[in-house]
Amino acid sequence: MTTDRLNWFKSSYSSSSDGDCVEVALTWRKSSHSSASGDDCVEISTASHTVHVRDSKDKTGPRLTLSPAAWDDFLTRLRG
Repeated sequence: MTTDRLNWFKSSYSSSSDGDCVEVALTWRKSSHSSASGDDCVEISTASHTVHVRDSKDKTGPRLTLSPAAWDDFLTRLRG
């Protein structure tokens, strides 16, 4: 994986007012299997208990969140 960048967002544990905010940063990495033109890209971000997956063309769109075990299982099946 390449191309590290931080993506800050408000945690779901923050209050709805602007006073009590917790921001979280994820480092996103583009898959080495993504196309060179950049239009078919998958990015992942790993945290201690989750692996986040997103489409690099739609950075604010839906994300898939998996446990590390589920991510390993996905990669094993993908390679199989």
